[in-house]
Amino acid sequence: MRNFIWSLSLLFAGISISFAQTNGIEKGTYLSTNKGGKIKLNLLDDNKYELVFYSGGYEIKGDSLVFLKSKNTIDNRFDLSFAKDKKAKKIKIKFLNPSYYSFYIGTQKGTESVQYQRLLDIKTKVDPEYIKTDLDFEIEKTDFLYLVYEDYNGKSDVNKYALPKDVSEITINYDLAVLSDLNLVGSFDKNTKELKISDQAGKDPLVFVNEKDEKPAKAPTVTPIETQSVANWTYPGKDPDYGSYGSAVVDSIYNSLPVDTTAVPAAAYPIDPPASYTKYDFKLKIEDNLKKAIESTKTASNKFLVVVVDSKNKSAKEGFDAFVKEQETQTGYNMYDSYNALYDTYNYYLAGADDKKWLKNNKITNDPSVLVLNGNGDVLAVAKSDLTAQQYQFSYYGDLYRKLQKANAFLSIDKVLTNKKASDADLINAFNKAALLETSYDYDSDYSVSDPNSTDFVIKKTALDQKEVAQTWKKMIEAHQKDKAVNMYLAETIIKEIKNQGFTKQLFNQDRILNDTDFLAIDYLLKHSDDIENNKVAFNNSAPEVHNIGSAVSEISNALQQNLYASQDGLTGEMNKEKINSVYKKIIASGKGNFDAYRNYFYYLSQLEDQDGSNTGYLKEFSAYFDNTLAGPSPIEKLDAIFGGLDSSSSYSYDGWSSFKLYHSDICNNAAWAVVLKPQNSNFIKQAIKWSEYSLVISKNNPYYLDTLAQLYYKDGQTQKAIETQVLAVKFITSDVDEETANQMKEVLTKMSNGTY
Repeated sequence: MRNFIWSLSLLFAGISISFAQTNGIEKGTYLSTNKGGKIKLNLLDDNKYELVFYSGGYEIKGDSLVFLKSKNTIDNRFDLSFAKDKKAKKIKIKFLNPSYYSFYIGTQKGTESVQYQRLLDIKTKVDPEYIKTDLDFEIEKTDFLYLVYEDYNGKSDVNKYALPKDVSEITINYDLAVLSDLNLVGSFDKNTKELKISDQAGKDPLVFVNEKDEKPAKAPTVTPIETQSVANWTYPGKDPDYGSYGSAVVDSIYNSLPVDTTAVPAAAYPIDPPASYTKYDFKLKIEDNLKKAIESTKTASNKFLVVVVDSKNKSAKEGFDAFVKEQETQTGYNMYDSYNALYDTYNYYLAGADDKKWLKNNKITNDPSVLVLNGNGDVLAVAKSDLTAQQYQFSYYGDLYRKLQKANAFLSIDKVLTNKKASDADLINAFNKAALLETSYDYDSDYSVSDPNSTDFVIKKTALDQKEVAQTWKKMIEAHQKDKAVNMYLAETIIKEIKNQGFTKQLFNQDRILNDTDFLAIDYLLKHSDDIENNKVAFNNSAPEVHNIGSAVSEISNALQQNLYASQDGLTGEMNKEKINSVYKKIIASGKGNFDAYRNYFYYLSQLEDQDGSNTGYLKEFSAYFDNTLAGPSPIEKLDAIFGGLDSSSSYSYDGWSSFKLYHSDICNNAAWAVVLKPQNSNFIKQAIKWSEYSLVISKNNPYYLDTLAQLYYKDGQTQKAIETQVLAVKFITSDVDEETANQMKEVLTKMSNGTY
């Protein structure tokens, strides 16, 4: 079964549209009535057609033509309707035309974990022959419903709905704005005056009506209490091989499924009857004057103040109060059963007659307007509209919140640079605020203004001098070299900066290699590494602030490793090799070298050669690490203890135990192989045999490891043992071993056997 998916690529490749010879098709403009945003079909006088998928404004900047993004007003494409019956024991779900397979449905009772199922899996069970267009099934009673569309770009629309207690039926429709794989035909329906455009199979058409006959768009009757855009969305147990990979892949998966006509009982769905659940009764404090509202916002580092100006609207107060009540409800759902400052991101204030002077001083002339201020009373954003047009923006998950954080960070840096009386704490706070911003991959879009009369928020942009910022940062690092106690905010800012995730990246969108200031900042981290370790848990849990500092040594070694691959102005991190080596030696000499530090250090050393072509420096350091950390009885238990102590920032804490074991068997084999390859390393043969034997304890019967060990035995004069081991190496050759390597192993065995090795 092939799904019809619209495609822009084939459209521009020149595929023609053929219309059925049906009376009633007029020349003119037709507008789509489904498939998301408005799409225009223009039938022109010269028997030409136009399909207009995108339209909007543009700006000319020098040689560049910049297309301005238009705001997509449909944030929630799921359309739900409820039927209620207090006597119903289960909830009937009717999902209309779920022909796109990247849908998931989740249920949650109270604060328990969400139970997700792929819609295709449900359809395969309840309708294995794919007879019905719509999908009908039942779930047990639950408190919350999650609907997810997993898109091709790796992001997923995750929508959470609070269900009425007496809901008995839910009908779900999805307005899918996907455009791919065009092979079009068209037909006109005289009765409905609809022009339908579809693929040759006639599946899932685009429906157009003449623009003079267009009906008002149907607004969703039910809105989610929470909407997120989640990159690489997943849940425990989700099969990573399933996803939105196109109809060909979906078809192959579907065709491989066994046909099972057995009905699936409702109990098959992992939903238990809900326990009693009450959302947190969150209340916003609305101040009666602007000064108090600003002061109240200043006390929380993560909050902004929304000021509503609507003096000409007699019902403004009533609308403002209703909005506040809705915000309290949604925030309460986010918090579940206890207060969580993370979601308390905005204060609200309705401007009155007493605020006219303040508005005039801040050049706010439009009425109505919606403003957003920081805790210092600085205006960060202005929208020339009433509150109703902007009310969907004010969520912790909203894009506006991220834009405000960025604008506030720029402004904070600018203020400390221009204020000669700024304290050291002010400087650290400003740099830290910028360092903690989320990385943006669309640097200029936050400040784009499509139309001076637009009702969208215009975000304040502050210009910064990069050299001045860098010089201020350098002076601050120098001033803190003699600190007796660690400043955790400074330490966090340093970690972000040396990992190329800090204020330089956030403010100027620039990758760079480590400089002298960075290495001085690294000295600060090393000096205070014990304090950082002792304070990191409390610091990371200091809500509503969001921090995630790991072990100072791990953070430093990871930054040094990343620097090897960084580049700036034609230079690469290779130029810092001597300084990097010096830092690693300090770490090892201090006795604080953990797994991550050694791992990165060994990789770094393995790339170096001594003047005689040997790897003496690397092999000496590895030998000491092996003897002190890995050697001895119960190697698996030793590795397990190391694995259990990994810092959360270590990649191997995510990659898992198997990868961790493989790393150690690989590194032992690689070090041993360096002795096999280079006669200059012959002084390490005895140690290399121990390393090679260890690799085979961890990863048994590996032909590569056996080949290494056999050649070491031979070089050590243990000829018979070498031949026996090489026989095993050849025996355990599998298809994973490339042909050239397999032949080399066999050739080594032949030479060992006839004495020509």
